[in-house]
Amino acid sequence: MSLTHGTRLGIYEVTAKIGEGGMGEVYQAHDTTLDRDVALKVLPEAFTADPDRRACDQLLQ
Repeated sequence: MSLTHGTRLGIYEVTAKIGEGGMGEVYQAHDTTLDRDVALKVLPEAFTADPDRRACDQLLQ
């Protein structure tokens, strides 16, 4: 999933792509609620569809 400048994900507005690799893509974005810059990581769809990976993600939260 590639995002472009200006794309909104909830309260976040994407400002730039910072990098990509095997674990996904990382974007610089602006948190419009807290008025600060953040990094957003977008995982590949294969990761989100894998129940084992999702179970590990739940443990980290």
